[in-house]
Amino acid sequence: SGLQTAIKECKWQFRNRRWNCPTSQGPNIFGKIVNRGCRETAFIFAITSAGVTHSVARSCSEGSIESCTCDYRRRGPGGPDWHWGGCSDNIDFGRLFGREFVDSSEKGRDLRFLMNLHNNEAGRMTVFSEMRQECKCHGMSGSCTVRTCWMRLPTFRAVGDVLKDRFDGASRVIYGNKGSNRASRVELHHLEPENPAHKPPSPHDLVYFEKSPNFCTYSGKTGTAGTAGRFCNSSSPGLDGCELLCCGRGYRTRTQRVTERCNCTFHWCCHVSCLNCTNTQVLHECL
Repeated sequence: SGLQTAIKECKWQFRNRRWNCPTSQGPNIFGKIVNRGCRETAFIFAITSAGVTHSVARSCSEGSIESCTCDYRRRGPGGPDWHWGGCSDNIDFGRLFGREFVDSSEKGRDLRFLMNLHNNEAGRMTVFSEMRQECKCHGMSGSCTVRTCWMRLPTFRAVGDVLKDRFDGASRVIYGNKGSNRASRVELHHLEPENPAHKPPSPHDLVYFEKSPNFCTYSGKTGTAGTAGRFCNSSSPGLDGCELLCCGRGYRTRTQRVTERCNCTFHWCCHVSCLNCTNTQVLHECL
């Protein structure tokens, strides 16, 4: 379920971009893009790693995994008017499982290896850093004389929003061996900014080492689907606008009639009655 959550979020975050996180059936769900070293590759690794961590941590607190439970280490006083209690989501188990499950598929000691491990960890750290404290009040007549608090996972949309921002600000890196030809899984500081004037990427940043392919046209070599046939917004100057999304090739306009439920009314008890309304939609499709 963690992978499916990640795929759904990836598609939503990039729904208005030339690269819209396409997937396919088969062992390599995301296609050839995962074998590259571009920004999109970085996001895929980060969001899937985050998805696994988020799903496992949530499953622990829900009792769906026998080998883990809630994080009960947070116990006792937490502040002057509150204490730890309840069922905190087990983010530590989620991160540990993610490292063992996701990182184990990475082989080699090259730049791509370091990049993928870095982005995997950035995804897990995003889930951890976005956790929030939730509290429940206790007291007579609803007064909040004392509170019981626990740590709750963020929504995965919040995780996706943060990772999308880091995609836009991703750091281009090179392999810096610092006088050694050896690299290990923990020596992620061997990634250095391509531009010496830039600061080194933090563990939260996404990193990449090559320019993204041209997503405008189909290419079997790079595995890009192109934007022909994609729907665009004719009035938008942004990335979802027809000029940018269609890469200057133009677009065709057509109309279609859509029948939807409308004017719904709830009747006691207990059913809902609706009318069928037919609307005409204007669609713009990239050439």
